[in-house]
Amino acid sequence: MQTVNIKINGKELSVPASYTVLEAARLANIDIPTLCYLKGVNQIGACRMCVVEIKGARSLQAACVYPVSEGMEVSTNSALVRESRKTTLQLILSNHDKKCLTCVRNRNCELQTLSDELGIGDIPFEGEVSDARCEIDNMSPSIVRDNNKCVLCRRCISVCKNVQTVSVIDAKERGFKTNIGCAFDKSLGEVACVNCGQCIAVCPVGALYEKDTTEKVWQAIEDTAKHVVVQTAPAVRVALGEEFGMPIGSRVTGKMVAALRRMGFDRVFDTDTAADLTIMEEGTEVIERITQGGKLPVITSCSPGWVKFCEHNYPEFLDNLSTAKSPHEMFGALIKSYYADKADIDPKNIVVVSVMPCTAKKFEAERPELSNGGNQDVDMVITTRELARMIKQAGVDFVNLPDEAFDNPFGGASGAGVIFGATGGVMEAALRTVAEVLSGKSLDDYEYKVVRGTDDIKRAEVDVAGRTIKAAVAHGLGNARKLLDAVKAGKESYDFIEIMACPGGCVTGGGQPIVDAKKQMDINVKAERAKAIYAEDKSLPIRKSHENPVIKKLYDEFLEKPGSHKAHRLLHTHYTERELY
Repeated sequence: MQTVNIKINGKELSVPASYTVLEAARLANIDIPTLCYLKGVNQIGACRMCVVEIKGARSLQAACVYPVSEGMEVSTNSALVRESRKTTLQLILSNHDKKCLTCVRNRNCELQTLSDELGIGDIPFEGEVSDARCEIDNMSPSIVRDNNKCVLCRRCISVCKNVQTVSVIDAKERGFKTNIGCAFDKSLGEVACVNCGQCIAVCPVGALYEKDTTEKVWQAIEDTAKHVVVQTAPAVRVALGEEFGMPIGSRVTGKMVAALRRMGFDRVFDTDTAADLTIMEEGTEVIERITQGGKLPVITSCSPGWVKFCEHNYPEFLDNLSTAKSPHEMFGALIKSYYADKADIDPKNIVVVSVMPCTAKKFEAERPELSNGGNQDVDMVITTRELARMIKQAGVDFVNLPDEAFDNPFGGASGAGVIFGATGGVMEAALRTVAEVLSGKSLDDYEYKVVRGTDDIKRAEVDVAGRTIKAAVAHGLGNARKLLDAVKAGKESYDFIEIMACPGGCVTGGGQPIVDAKKQMDINVKAERAKAIYAEDKSLPIRKSHENPVIKKLYDEFLEKPGSHKAHRLLHTHYTERELY
């Protein structure tokens, strides 16, 4: 690796020649403030918060885009630099909606943090349109946009266009009238937005946030006529602790269960159990298509953001999608049928609340296809962030809670169900079961590490009972587009494909705790949360979906067998081609 010698604040450094000044400073533990910059997403030098003095340069330069060179001398903290940053921040604040105490990002806002660090005591400028209010866009079932809080950092544009390749938002107008929005001033709910929420995850302020459902959940809990059941997705347990000051990747499964009980839910169930059920249904589908000459490749359907992306962009692949509902929707259907019968409760009096790492699940829960007998499978979806807010509202001391177990009759899940939360997890979970069903014997080597990790696209050929299964895994919709385009062009062929809408999979879904840009320079959030997922898998006594006794009992008592008529009626769905605006 080629290096260059530079000086930052008089400190001599040898750094990779490919680095920017910002990266070099970070390597030396020298802090340079940023606002528009986000590693791997947005490096455009637009906000001018990261300006530095370069010896010999005629003006201040943006450290996030300025490359290092041999002999360069940099000052990050001169009087000129400090004054420039402070003035820039005051100008940004001059037209910002400063109702911080009522903002969803209060105390987790990069603009707020910068104002504190730079010692902003007053704002001498008044924005030209400071009295004008932008209309809040809340027509989407998942995402709310409040341009009154927007700082024009363009991170949301970059992640939507360059990472997800959805491209439904961009900068409009020019100069002081510049704003972020959809073409023809349409709402996010009127365009081909897939509700993935990655725009929320990258926003440094409160300009984007999930549509809040917490008050409806509280109302349901308080309604004595309702039996309120909550289920939690696998990725929630490895992120929720961050909202209470715990390190990234902390596993808090038992504390999460304890908190939900103290909030007043009647039953606390694990969506991982339904993930095991998904494997039984989806795995059976994979086996049947491979052995009986069905439509290949089979493509996973667990991620609602991916499903909607497919409906808009790749309708020709809709027949390739597994018809299996996503795990939480399967669980909702079971709770309002099997569980309702066992507990002798009218399904109309059962409220199913899903705690998800995903904003697209809010949209998914409203799909008319995901209902039975006039009841939606899932009534309400809250994100990991919303759950954290509710726990705080309830005055629960989360960090010091004891570990508690999920309720029966769905108390047990396998490790295969847990790993659904990480990219490659659905594929590995399916292979663990498909391999044993096809071979007719229990296998000791059932960890398919070849599909793990955060590479953009993972390709593998797996020997299963003497048969080679060609598999691929893509996470992030930009990577999904590359993979599907290759399949469409006949350049690549597969038997089984896993696609997750969010980069890293559910662990870094649009509803997970937001990690600021500074931390993301040093920590691979995707990897740390995934590490916790695989650690939980390893700790469980049962690690294959088909060995889960809860699942066996479900089929024995209710569903008959995987792929049965009853299973199809309750646990499978269909998809709809949508216009691409």
